[in-house]
Amino acid sequence: MSGGRITRVPVGVVLGMALGLAELLFLLAAAPACLVPALRPVAARGLARLTALERARLSRFLGLDTSRESGGYAFLAARAALGLLGGYACTSTLFLALLFVGGGTWALLWGRAEPIPLELPGVNLVTSSDVVGLSSGALLLVVSALLVLGMAALERRVAVHFLGPDGGELMRRRIAELTASRSGIVRAVDDERRRIERDLHDGVQQRGVALAMLLGRARHSRDQEQVHELVDQAYTESRRLLDELRSVAWRVYPTALDELGLRAALAGVAERTPVPVTVHDGLSGRPVSEVETALYFVVREAITNAVKHAGAHDILVVLSEDERTVSVAISDDGRGGADPSGGGLSGLARRVLALDGTFGVDSPPGGPTRVTATLPKAPPCG
Repeated sequence: MSGGRITRVPVGVVLGMALGLAELLFLLAAAPACLVPALRPVAARGLARLTALERARLSRFLGLDTSRESGGYAFLAARAALGLLGGYACTSTLFLALLFVGGGTWALLWGRAEPIPLELPGVNLVTSSDVVGLSSGALLLVVSALLVLGMAALERRVAVHFLGPDGGELMRRRIAELTASRSGIVRAVDDERRRIERDLHDGVQQRGVALAMLLGRARHSRDQEQVHELVDQAYTESRRLLDELRSVAWRVYPTALDELGLRAALAGVAERTPVPVTVHDGLSGRPVSEVETALYFVVREAITNAVKHAGAHDILVVLSEDERTVSVAISDDGRGGADPSGGGLSGLARRVLALDGTFGVDSPPGGPTRVTATLPKAPPCG
């Protein structure tokens, strides 16, 4: 827990106690007011104002943003009970803690500590009042802190229950997420198609043209020695063309991923990378196909960026899993400054998000860079 949050949470709980008293007084006044039609709008305005104060307190001090503007009188009733009862427990415990600490400190520094015998079965001890006071006070301070944290947790649960999104809101959010994911996948596919087209145009097509020109010159040449030389050059160029085709096919989708799995495919990436790449595979088995494919492309793109743009000299890939998710982290010692909104990384983010995963890039200027992706072992069907 950060220092700012350590301060904010107790303040938020204390404000909740004060609001609980205000809410109780409001409910006592609103109950008869709601029986009078002319006073119902006044009660509704008071309800809205108190709920707005609660939402602001939850957001500012407890880090909880709520979607519904009103939880009705039931929310204020639950909040008033929680604020007053929880506040009584917290303040009483804190008061006793300060009383014990103060008494123990006084006895230790200025007063006279009285001996206190402790007789338990098989144990016969004699302690002093200052020790009992200080130790009891310290224990109660810990209990007070735990009560405050417990209050904060209960505050969040009550707020989520009354002010959180309902079923319709959750459905609308899910539809929006799926729509954004679908659009992202379409953009990623278009970007990949354009990249393949560039690879074919700049690499394969150029070598094909060069091969055709060599064969054309050999066909029209009358000098046998020149013909042999041109055929040799054409043979060399054809080998380069085949290598280029294999490279393009590998960049599109490596057959090793389907045939041998992620470990073998990443080993192929490491072999083709001009800098050392270390792969730590902590997976117990092969992930499902779509997850395996997403992990592969995340690793490949991160390694490509590290070599091409960051000038990395060493790259580490770590695969891990838990009961529900599979994760990969790619770290390099390059100069950093990677832009998450760039074409390659944003495409990876869309691919991962489409599978209900999370994607992150931490790349401060000067490095190092760390790219992470976490995917569910059982991704959504659609």
